[in-house]
Formats: sequence, structure tokens, C-alpha cells
Amino acid sequence: MPQIQMLNPEVLGTPLGQYSHMTRVKAAEFLFIAGQVGIKPGADKVPTDFDAQCAQAFANIGAALASQGASFVNVVEFTTYLVHSQDITKFYAYRTREFPKLFKGGAYPPNTLLMIDRLVREEFLIEVSSVAAL
Repeated sequence: MPQIQMLNPEVLGTPLGQYSHMTRVKAAEFLFIAGQVGIKPGADKVPTDFDAQCAQAFANIGAALASQGASFVNVVEFTTYLVHSQDITKFYAYRTREFPKLFKGGAYPPNTLLMIDRLVREEFLIEVSSVAAL
């Protein structure tokens, strides 16, 4: 069983949202999950709204974790890529609403948020990669 501590040292100040500044991990294995986008596996159609894509990206991460006997409690880091800066507030709202359900007790993993020109397909609005400790 991994030992995972989410840390927010005073020298870094208070996080700006639902994330921690650092994760301290003692684990036997790590699981690196490639960036997940907002489309259901096997589907052809991508939802056009950000919230649906965001929810699906995290659902895909949850499925990847479950396939290895893990859950969101094992996640030690996220990297999030957004195409449109106006979606930042929507992403924050999603995390504020959903992360307390995924991470009981409010210990949220670090999340690096990056703005990029585009993703692999033009219609994708968000991609999230993650690292989990097993």
C-alpha cells in the first residue's frame, strides 16, 4: 500500500484551487496514464461542450485506474491541457464541484495547468494526464 501525503508548505502559500503544491510518495510502483480526452472509448462523436469533455476525461482516468486495481486516491499528480483560456473558470468550477467526491478529505493532488494551441483533434478542448502510486 503506498504512502501518499499531499503537502502545502507555508512557504508556497495557499493553492489557488483544488490542488496541492506537492505530493510526497513512498510506493512500490507508479502508473503513468497518458493524456485522456473528452470522448468515450470507441465513440466517434466528441461532445461540443467543455463540461461534458472534462467529465469524460476524468471518467477515462477513473476507468484506467480501476483497470489496474486503483482509484483516484492513488493519483499523485495531474497535468491538464486546455485549448481556450475562457475554459479555465469552467475547469475550476468542475474541480470545485467534483474533486470533493473523488478525493475524500480534500487532499487534492498537484495539478499543472497549461494553455496550448490545440490538441490532437481540433474538437478536443481538454486533455488530462496523471500519475498514480500503487
